[in-house]
Amino acid sequence: MRIAIVNDLLMATEALRRVVSSRPDHTIAWTAKDGAEAVAKCARDRPDLILMDMIMPVMNGVESTRLIMRDTPCAILVVTATVDGNIGLVFDAMGHGALDAVNTPVLGAGGQVTGREELLRKIEIIGKLTGRPGRFASFPGTAPEGLPPGSGHPPMVAIGCSTGGPAALATILAGVPERWRAAVVVAQHVDEMFAAELATWLGRRTSRRVEVAVRGSRPVAGDIWLAGTNDHVVLTAGCTLDYTREPLDCFFRPSVDVFFKSMALNWPSRGVGILLTGMGRDGATGLLALRQAGWHTIAQDEQSSIVYGMPRAAAELGAAVEVLPLDDIAAAVVSAVEKL
Repeated sequence: MRIAIVNDLLMATEALRRVVSSRPDHTIAWTAKDGAEAVAKCARDRPDLILMDMIMPVMNGVESTRLIMRDTPCAILVVTATVDGNIGLVFDAMGHGALDAVNTPVLGAGGQVTGREELLRKIEIIGKLTGRPGRFASFPGTAPEGLPPGSGHPPMVAIGCSTGGPAALATILAGVPERWRAAVVVAQHVDEMFAAELATWLGRRTSRRVEVAVRGSRPVAGDIWLAGTNDHVVLTAGCTLDYTREPLDCFFRPSVDVFFKSMALNWPSRGVGILLTGMGRDGATGLLALRQAGWHTIAQDEQSSIVYGMPRAAAELGAAVEVLPLDDIAAAVVSAVEKL
């Protein structure tokens, strides 16, 4: 994998260079000292992955990410000195298409690099993600039978998203009523170290209370729950939220497919399933299961998606009742809930 490094600090750049060069299958494509230089270099030589700092002179990492994803899109991993201290910028960058974030490794006095393994793990995950073929697997021949509407359970709004998801979620959640009769549960591809911060960020952006789901959380009307671990969030037969490691071989964690299918099996009332922007095809067969269980299903359209992978897969499977621009989804959800 050809990897570019964008960082204005020499020590940070050297630490990143050592980590990347420690693996024989990785090479340094180029380095840049600020976001503007990165935009220019990416236009001339697009790498497989960019390690993007956030706080830099001339142009910060958010604006650089936006311009790169607009003009010469490629995989971007936010690598910044203090992710926790820059969490707003991190989610802004993810809203423009950055795939994930990690703290910058630290080069010690003896030449040892702290944080090396976590960065390499993130690079490996992104390599698998971006190296996946664009063909979509066929869906199973049988799907869960639709359950009869139950009493005592509100309509459910189940949302799945990945690349570009934080900003898309903020747009939708800001557009639904503060008090309504639906419960909302979200599975966003995000590392568990960022889940609590994402919930807080969404709450500030939308003036809604967003909480990280814990084992035993019971969705009720007005709730907004966000998956909060690197395991798969699922709805149990008892209509509570739980986490499971299975399937272990599932690349996406939390898996939107696993989440949607558990909703199709176990939520007694009807609901609305939404699949938003994201790379890959996670969520497509799950959205189909929801549609076959009687749910109203929506996929984000290509023009408003940062990456039109997951929604495209759903559209090609016939899993979406509607394929809509992001700005129209909140109104469509409210309308669908009112009819349930």
